[in-house]
Amino acid sequence: MNASIKDIEIAASLRTVIHRLVKVLRKQTPHQQTLSLTERSCLSLLYQQEELLPSELAQLEKVTTQSMSQIINHLFKLELIIKTPSGEDKRKVKLSLTPAGIHFVEQARQEKQEWLARTLHERTTEKEKDLLKEAMNILAKLIDEPGDILQK
Repeated sequence: MNASIKDIEIAASLRTVIHRLVKVLRKQTPHQQTLSLTERSCLSLLYQQEELLPSELAQLEKVTTQSMSQIINHLFKLELIIKTPSGEDKRKVKLSLTPAGIHFVEQARQEKQEWLARTLHERTTEKEKDLLKEAMNILAKLIDEPGDILQK
């Protein structure tokens, strides 16, 4: 079945609004401007996964191992990540966040969430908030695998 004109219009509008929201949220964390988008994404992945090999991180970020090596070196210099020899293969290292790296990710998330909560409070009605809450379930259907349930 092909997408309808209505589907295409909604998709274009949704993509634009989400893209703009992401850009605005990034601006709410000015302390992060010292890092590239890929470096920030690497920190977030390490926060979620706790520990990754450089090759795994490169694969997840879709960058070359050479590019990832530069990213890792920069994050290591900033003391945001640590390198631990792998238990299975001493030639490999596992990457994880330092306490400063954890704080960096958590602070950025907190700043974004506080801005968004304040903006919702200031610019939306209770009815609009209820509509947004309902829309979350619809958006989750777009990204979740069948069988996943959005936690309420």
